[in-house]
Amino acid sequence: MQLLLVADKDEETRRRIAGFFSRSEYEVIEADSVDVVLRDVLKKEAKVILLGSEFDGLSAREIIPLLKRCNRDLIIILVSNEESLPLIRRFRREGIFYHALKPVNSDDREELRQVVHCAFDNSTDRRLSRKVLPGKPSGEMQQG
Repeated sequence: MQLLLVADKDEETRRRIAGFFSRSEYEVIEADSVDVVLRDVLKKEAKVILLGSEFDGLSAREIIPLLKRCNRDLIIILVSNEESLPLIRRFRREGIFYHALKPVNSDDREELRQVVHCAFDNSTDRRLSRKVLPGKPSGEMQQG
C-alpha cells in the first residue's frame, strides 16, 4: 500500500483531508510537526506529501527546499490558500508537484483525489526510469 503523508498544523484541515483519503487505496499518515514529516521523508517511506503552508514556525517556503534535499523524488502537493502568483512560481521552482487550495467542497476534494492519484503514478514512473541496464544507454530501461 502506498503511503500518503498529510502534513498540516491545522488539525481540522489535516483530519478532513486524511479522512477523505482513509477509504482509498493509500495508507494515510497525519503529521502535525516537522520532525514527523522529516522522519518519514528521510526513511523514504512517504512518496507523496500533502503539505500545509506552515509548521512549527517554519513556512512552506522554508520547508520545501529542505524536504527536496532529503528526498529529491518526494512529490509535494502544497495545500494552502496562498494565491500569490510570484510565491506559487517560487514553490514550483523549488519542486512542488501541484498547488491546491484547501478543499471546501466536493469539487475541491475530487481535484485533490485526482492530483494525488496522478502524483503516485508519477512517483512510479520516476522509480522505473532509474532502473537502467548496465552497459546500456541511460534511456534504455530495465523492465521492472
